[in-house]
Amino acid sequence: MSLKGKTLFVTGASRGIGKAIALRAARDGANIAVAAKTAEPHPKLEGTIFTAAEEIEAAGGKALPIILDVREDEAVKAAIDKTADHFGGLDILVNNASAIQLTPLQQTDMKRFDLMHQVNTRGTMACCKHAIEHLKHADNPHILMLSPPLDMKEKWFAPFTPYAIAKYGMSLVVLGLSGELRSKGIAVNALWPRTTIATAAIKNIIGGDKMMQQSRTPDILADAAYEIFTTPSRDFTGEFLIDDTFLASRGVTDFNRYRVDPSLSLAPDFFVPDDSEAPCELGPLAK
Repeated sequence: MSLKGKTLFVTGASRGIGKAIALRAARDGANIAVAAKTAEPHPKLEGTIFTAAEEIEAAGGKALPIILDVREDEAVKAAIDKTADHFGGLDILVNNASAIQLTPLQQTDMKRFDLMHQVNTRGTMACCKHAIEHLKHADNPHILMLSPPLDMKEKWFAPFTPYAIAKYGMSLVVLGLSGELRSKGIAVNALWPRTTIATAAIKNIIGGDKMMQQSRTPDILADAAYEIFTTPSRDFTGEFLIDDTFLASRGVTDFNRYRVDPSLSLAPDFFVPDDSEAPCELGPLAK
């Protein structure tokens, strides 16, 4: 199965994981709506919706850059309707946009919690709500959340309860919506990385340059997402997937190509269940 001619609406697609997913689909000749807030260059963040669109076109796809804040309901509906009108339909929704702040409750301003909730949980729900009408007409419709398995352990909440609630909210949407849409043949799944991914959030918020070097590239999530999108939607829904485990189940054996620096151990991501076994060694590679 190919994504040629398929239309994807990807939030937060101007950089990082969202852009990588878009570029992987573009290699098949897919159509991608690049929906994100960044229209002007940012001093600390690479890329805009327009530079991402140029890369998508260069990779073989068609791009529609759209300035979008997922907190604005009417703007979300207008952006999704515009995408469907422009490309003649909608096949895939990728809820990648996310806000993060890793602080305990007492150190978290409630306005910041509101932002995380509105972008992560509520924004995801709004995008799904307005995409469903279009997706139900697609041949193989998929909704994908970049959100964690519902491993409801205290250790995942205690360090940063506000963020955990907002992020797990995206996964709760997967749990409910997969059941709600199963009869319509619309797949709803979640994808999460086992290790940290080399993105602006890792560099600027979580671990700096050192953790960037201990990370995998966004390509691992892009390849996993591609495998999801090319699977029949009626046969694959309600899944909470860890990137490397899922790719291993699809026959991938070489995970070294995703390392930023093979000489360093990979940094584990949070929210990965303890019983999830890595399909490969996460320590430094032997020289």
